Amino acid sequence: MSVSISREELDEVLLPAKKLLPVRVYNEFYEKVKNLPLTKEELQKIVKLLINEYLSSLIEPGEPIGTVTAQSVGEPGTQMTLRTFHYAGVRELNVTLGLPRLIELVDARKIPETPIMIIYLDEEHKYDREKALEVARRIEATKLEDVVAKVDIDLVTSTIIVELDPEMMSDKGISRDDVVKSLEKIKAISHNVRPDELDENTIYIEIPPNYDFMKIQRLRDRLLKIKLKGIKGINRVIVQRRGNEYVLITDGTNLEPVLKVKGVDPRRVFTNSIHEVERVLGIEAARQALINEIHNVLEEQGLDVDIRHVMLIADMMTLTGTVKQIGRHGIAGEKPSVLARASFEITVKHLFDASARGEVDELKGVAENVIVGQLVPVGTNIVSLVMNPTLAKPSQG
Repeated sequence: MSVSISREELDEVLLPAKKLLPVRVYNEFYEKVKNLPLTKEELQKIVKLLINEYLSSLIEPGEPIGTVTAQSVGEPGTQMTLRTFHYAGVRELNVTLGLPRLIELVDARKIPETPIMIIYLDEEHKYDREKALEVARRIEATKLEDVVAKVDIDLVTSTIIVELDPEMMSDKGISRDDVVKSLEKIKAISHNVRPDELDENTIYIEIPPNYDFMKIQRLRDRLLKIKLKGIKGINRVIVQRRGNEYVLITDGTNLEPVLKVKGVDPRRVFTNSIHEVERVLGIEAARQALINEIHNVLEEQGLDVDIRHVMLIADMMTLTGTVKQIGRHGIAGEKPSVLARASFEITVKHLFDASARGEVDELKGVAENVIVGQLVPVGTNIVSLVMNPTLAKPSQG
């Protein structure tokens, strides 16, 4: 060890920091100083500075952190532009950013307005564009309508004639056999699919005898929507180069099956659907996803909000073990105080319901104390001072 003091002296000097600092902060500090050529006095000064910095960053007792957080996020939120970001130079793919995305996140919407995934690939596939395209084809949902040139109905011979587009089939990596197998899965026509022996791009489907014209039309529409390969919900996959590797950007999201696709690095798959993260990876992952997404939205707009305020919002939204919105159907509508709930929305209903159930309001929060005209229990008012006049000593003088 290249420090000027021994390991025992180092531990002794760092002991005050070890007792006070969080484990992660202390460990990080320890790793940084253990190999520095410092004297004991220099190290003591650094420890003192670190402790002072840590104590000055703590929240004061009685600080109304909820109000400060609301102001910290709400004020920059008023300056946000309403915009969607044009993604990867592709016209069909836009990503919602700015205020619409922030509202979407705090409202805990089930499906994002523009669901996307960013999929990183494993060592074998990420450096070769062709191999990345192979993975993209496994993921992209391909329907029959994506690979057909035209579909005709011949009422004379009672057949539906499907003409395949060879160029599109090659692009999507699909063979005629794949199409035939998918068509044979439909019960009504399972035994009536007949590939043309002379033209490998044509398939004949015999229409069942009891079908009228409307039923035939519905069957045709149903055939076009058949999924031939890929993952449901992922409508488009773009291969994009980032640095020295290829990354897949998807229009649509379906996290669970994507994690199982060969060639995907499951540790580096991103989706902007918070509910999907919660369902597949759990509530802690959803909390972290919320923090990342809210922080990114603010950062992209050039707004500097303390990460701890964003963390508090995410903590409140995931406190119960499920992602809840900040609103009438979530946090604001489930406050323990009757008056606080009534002050937010639908006042009379809340008061009637609470009186029917015989609820008691203990007046512990801010809103309810403002309503009844009492001092709010924050700051210095969080402390109750009591004096017994019989024990008070008379002043000398």
